[in-house]
Amino acid sequence: MKTNMKMKAAKATFDVSVDGGITSFDTAEVYGFRVRKASYSSFYKICCGQNKFIIIYSCRLLLVLFIKVRKQKDPGVEVDVATKFAALPWRLGHQNDIAALKDSLNRLELSSVELCQLHWPGIWGNEGYLDGLGDAVEQGLVKAVGVSNYREKRLCEAHAKLQKRGIPLASNQVNYSLIYRALEENGVKSTCDELGITLIAYSPIAQAPISAELDQGNRRKVILNWLIAQDNVVPIPGAKNAKQATEFAGVLGWRLNSEVAELHALATEIKHVTGFPVEKL
Repeated sequence: MKTNMKMKAAKATFDVSVDGGITSFDTAEVYGFRVRKASYSSFYKICCGQNKFIIIYSCRLLLVLFIKVRKQKDPGVEVDVATKFAALPWRLGHQNDIAALKDSLNRLELSSVELCQLHWPGIWGNEGYLDGLGDAVEQGLVKAVGVSNYREKRLCEAHAKLQKRGIPLASNQVNYSLIYRALEENGVKSTCDELGITLIAYSPIAQAPISAELDQGNRRKVILNWLIAQDNVVPIPGAKNAKQATEFAGVLGWRLNSEVAELHALATEIKHVTGFPVEKL
């Protein structure tokens, strides 16, 4: 009974997102890793982004199921899928990367995905992983490639290596919010802006300083809009139910103006959270 309720909640969140015009979804091979099939419905988390771009962290079986059911109801709906590739130590050759990506595509029942991201920096170098991403583009398995938790130096190296093959580095997914702005100080954000790399901000809501006069839903909208207003940032907050998905869809279609600087100034007056600074590795 509890499992069915969770499944219904996840399905409702997915449908509300699509109804709101948010039709791009992201997963990763390590989400729900080693989870028993009977427990899959316990692993979902939907997130929202910019310009009809949404990220969903989900058990892949759920994502595949939801897309199938939705397409049966509305054959004309276009749903894009992105994924993340784990930089596991034993995947040293780029052929291993391609094999793992093909396995992911088989599980997703897709021939290609919109975006494939390297989930974190490799412990013993990134040359092979980046070669694998480049091969994936050239083989038509992915349309764009990105990285995650990359600091400035690694970011520039990855950009340069892919550029030699004529492949843009599309994104860098990192921890970024009003009260975790280390990326503004360590050069990651400015590098993304300079090189045209979209900064995908995870944990974007945190507990940012917003007026208590706003209810929780409107606070989320303002905080997310602060990120979107920077033009090169896509926030991906977690939505666990249809109500939150509706709130996040409400972020689209409007922009903060002078309030952007005011919020930034307000945030500098409080102690910043430590966050999870993987980008320092």
